[in-house]
Amino acid sequence: MLLEATAKGECVSDLKRLLKERVPETRAFDGCRDSTAYLNVDDGRTVVIVDHWDTKEAYQKYMAWRAETGTRTQLSGMLEGPPKVRYFEAIG
Repeated sequence: MLLEATAKGECVSDLKRLLKERVPETRAFDGCRDSTAYLNVDDGRTVVIVDHWDTKEAYQKYMAWRAETGTRTQLSGMLEGPPKVRYFEAIG
């Protein structure tokens, strides 16, 4: 799974702090094999999160949990728009 989003300029520091807190929780969630967040060094605002999940359904269960905990709402307030989420399958 690949999530890409652009942080509001005034929220970059808060977003970085939030992701540093939440990524370890993501890694511990059932079905997650790995999760890493990246900040684009050229613009300093584009964030990409690369997650490896056992199944797309496991990721969707995780996202439902994040909605219940309020993290999705908190994250959305820091972004310029909705994140772009794409699912990929390893082929080699």
